Amino acid sequence: MKGDRVEIVVDAGGDTRTYQVEATRAGRRVDVSHGRGLVEVTEVTRGGTPVRTARFMAARVIALVEHPSPRAGAEDDEETVTPLRVTA
Repeated sequence: MKGDRVEIVVDAGGDTRTYQVEATRAGRRVDVSHGRGLVEVTEVTRGGTPVRTARFMAARVIALVEHPSPRAGAEDDEETVTPLRVTA
């Protein structure tokens, strides 16, 4: 769905790099697959045609976070997410 995005944090040899793949148009979605040492994030149309693909070595991926877009009709009285506190 438009607005869905996936954030990928990759180890770049002593540094980290962050990449984002986002569903840029209505009807598109973001698919994540992994196997054979690769993580693949693809923006796909309704018909299943890949638009953009990002591939990363699985050993280098530190974090992969999926951010769904806010859905229409979501209840306002749903519980809000409280952030975790970082202890020293």
